[in-house]
Amino acid sequence: MEDEPTPADDCPVLEQKLGMLATAPQQDGTGEYLPPPQSGESKKDERTVMTGIRSVCGLLAAGVVATAAACAPAAEHAADKVPAAVTVSKQPSETLSTLFEQALPNVPGKTFTSAIVDFPPAARAVPHRHGNAFVYAYVLEGTVRSQLEGGPMRTYHQGENWVEPPGAHHTLTENTSQTESAKLLVIFISNTGDELRVTDPPR
Repeated sequence: MEDEPTPADDCPVLEQKLGMLATAPQQDGTGEYLPPPQSGESKKDERTVMTGIRSVCGLLAAGVVATAAACAPAAEHAADKVPAAVTVSKQPSETLSTLFEQALPNVPGKTFTSAIVDFPPAARAVPHRHGNAFVYAYVLEGTVRSQLEGGPMRTYHQGENWVEPPGAHHTLTENTSQTESAKLLVIFISNTGDELRVTDPPR
């Protein structure tokens, strides 16, 4: 990429053009050309003009250098203040979508609820409880690792299932795959009006 010309770069051309202008025939107010000055005066006037031009060009060059010197530290200082990008990765979580909900007519105070729980790759559920609900889970897709408080950790594949007794503390539910999704069909028999899922408070 070529450097852009600065005012100082134009000084030799400016000197040449203004020098020619200074020695060109001059006109008075009526349009008549004035007689040329004596040779001694002409040389003196030309030297005076050229000296002034060179002084202006010198000031332009000095101004360009001073401006560049002043801007460089400011640009470096501004660059120092730009914060580095910070990437924060968040643990993916599951999504529960209710399919059907119906109060049981022959069991007063109880409600039947079916839902689909989707686990994106590497998703993990926050530890939680399902109140006093009896829970049945069936693996529709993928592989899910699960553990209830006080029980062993187990891995369930497509077509397998487990149950959770009322009041159970579900400490671990996660998709074991980093690339494939997992999906559960979950059935709740809960007290009518109870929340189906209550997560543990943050520690």
